[in-house]
Amino acid sequence: MYNLARQVGEANRHAVVGCALLAGSDPCAFPDTEPDIAELKSRIATAVKFIEGLPRDAIDGAADREVSFRFRSGLERSFTGRSLLLTFSMPQFFFHVTTAYDILRQAGVDLAKKDFLGAPRQI
Repeated sequence: MYNLARQVGEANRHAVVGCALLAGSDPCAFPDTEPDIAELKSRIATAVKFIEGLPRDAIDGAADREVSFRFRSGLERSFTGRSLLLTFSMPQFFFHVTTAYDILRQAGVDLAKKDFLGAPRQI
């Protein structure tokens, strides 16, 4: 199992790369270093800012467009935008976020389900 930093990094990567592919943009990149907690928080903030800055209309129009995800190994896999989001990027993101949450709980960090889910909101 990856450590906490790698779990957070993978969650960030899947969110950033998935959204960038849907928007037809280049993803932002993070240094290949072992970050501390402050750096992890900074990288999360950078990812959120990047995703919020992507053109929504490009993402909304990507459902049937073909996109290609490149794995760290160099292997590429083609998806439609819809299948990338629903069958790959979101499951990967939530897997790594959940595992990071579990690592923190196991380490004694006082977290509860509400910390994972956040406050309910209207969408």
